[in-house]
Amino acid sequence: MIATIETNSKKYKIDLSKALDISIPMRASEKNVNAWYQNPPKIEPVQDGDWIASVAEGADINFNNIHFNPHAHGTHTECVGHITEKFHSVNQNLKQFFFLAEVITVAPEKHKTDFFISKKQIQFALGNKKREAVILRTIPNTNEKLNQQYSNTNPPYLLEEAAIYLREKGVKHLLIDLPSIDKEKDGGELLAHRAFWNTAGRKRMDATITELIFVPNTVQDGTYFLNLQIAPFENDATPSKPVLFEIE
Repeated sequence: MIATIETNSKKYKIDLSKALDISIPMRASEKNVNAWYQNPPKIEPVQDGDWIASVAEGADINFNNIHFNPHAHGTHTECVGHITEKFHSVNQNLKQFFFLAEVITVAPEKHKTDFFISKKQIQFALGNKKREAVILRTIPNTNEKLNQQYSNTNPPYLLEEAAIYLREKGVKHLLIDLPSIDKEKDGGELLAHRAFWNTAGRKRMDATITELIFVPNTVQDGTYFLNLQIAPFENDATPSKPVLFEIE
């Protein structure tokens, strides 16, 4: 299934039957990826007295309740409402879902006990390319990211300067394989979030940050089309399923 997309006066061809899924699925398991000091997600059948809504338990249907936190339990996409007093919904602010994107790989720099991603690193990886979306893969990149328990581990993060650079370069959608673009414990400063969404000026309402993705090593750095699929939750963040398409 070949599609032709025209953007910036250029035409690109992609095969819609060859999606590269870079999301982490959510499972009711202690091995589910987890952050922010939350218990594992729960997926369990509804119970009404002795009746259990599970075919395996004799019911006619499977009818599950799901309890989870989008920020903690898997791939999620968030809008500026994540850090504003006023409520803003990602479902209301993200209205376009296909973007020309660049996959880059960065090895976070070390300073004392911290690992971070600097402006210089992103600048080198992107060069003079202008993209609507940037997918940032960190190394080492192993399958452990699929079930990593991030709480109290001080994961790598973006420096404020890196977020400012991405904003000034016109990147509207940042995707990263970490639980946050900010340091786990920063006293509530959230410098990278604030810089990317420009909360000190004209807020970028249509810009999003997607965290806890996983980009397999088989996906090479380079230019792709991104289909950023979200669940229609009226919330600051929602589970999402970003998929990439190679350009023919």
